[in-house]
Amino acid sequence: MSIEVNFQLKRRNFSLKVKTVFPESGITALVGPSGCGKTTLLRCIAGLEPSVQGSLQVGDTVWQNQRIFMPPHKRPIGYVFQGAALFPHLSVYGNLNFALKRASEQRISFDEAVSLTGISHLLERRTTNLSGGERQRVALARALLSSPKFLLMDEPLAALDREGKAQLLPYIEKLHETLSIPILYVSHSIEEIAQLADQMVQLSNGHVQGSGAISEMLTNLSLPFARTDNAVAIIKAVVVEHDEKFHLTCLRFDGGQILLPREDLKIGNSVRVAVHARDISLVWQISEHTSILNVIPVIVKEVSPLNKAQVLVRLMAANTLLLARITQKSAALLEVKPGAALYAQVKSVSLIDCL
Repeated sequence: MSIEVNFQLKRRNFSLKVKTVFPESGITALVGPSGCGKTTLLRCIAGLEPSVQGSLQVGDTVWQNQRIFMPPHKRPIGYVFQGAALFPHLSVYGNLNFALKRASEQRISFDEAVSLTGISHLLERRTTNLSGGERQRVALARALLSSPKFLLMDEPLAALDREGKAQLLPYIEKLHETLSIPILYVSHSIEEIAQLADQMVQLSNGHVQGSGAISEMLTNLSLPFARTDNAVAIIKAVVVEHDEKFHLTCLRFDGGQILLPREDLKIGNSVRVAVHARDISLVWQISEHTSILNVIPVIVKEVSPLNKAQVLVRLMAANTLLLARITQKSAALLEVKPGAALYAQVKSVSLIDCL
């Protein structure tokens, strides 16, 4: 059930013109600077911008075009805002039951929504007595009980402190793994995007600047994320063994293997790890005299100046994209150019997801 969007919306100081197709499953991150149209696009999809022109088709059903406009209350969408917007006069159970009664059909049961969000112990509490993370989990359960065909999530972690974010992230990951419905997820956080997203759409000034798989987008040298201090690449790997003597875990991916400090993971588990561009150095040949354990053969795909002192290098390890940030001088000495066969020395790897 893909979501085909073709919207045009004009305001005095802003113009939205977006034509794209969101995939039928997984999490698609909507990213871009403040004011670029991320929230406006979600509102258009939800039917909350009646002046928008264009069309919206969900699967085989047209929700909006020149002749049709499905009103917001009839669109089977779950919408999670930055603030939970719960009814303060109702208990958690009351908030959830309200959503359940309004649902046109029941795709997700009450018990399933409660289980997926881990709020069974909160049902009798007033929403005014919940922490920020708990409130957002209730808001997420309420959105699920609306029996949505897909979820819209507008920076659901933005108003939370570090503890609240740590509480909510695992539940969003659980939805990702358990439900087959697509999720459109707005965020400014590269850490959230790297951990959660499968696809990414980059917006700029109301237009789509780029879209594609998360691994492609985060390492695209023409897009903003690759040019930040926190630029990161994602490696999808499988746990193959544990080295009990040296307390290491070995991961295998299509470009080689990665060692990281011992993690309590089952052999055969699929994992997602992040490698920052600043943590990769390049060499012509493997050295036996180094403390760096993770050395991966790579081919240079692209080189782009970052500033007067540094360049960004997009690398391919088999079918996995990596990103390195090195000095201009190093690039010149190593003759780093497209097609060059080198080795990437990875100083640090972060486990960000376990499936």
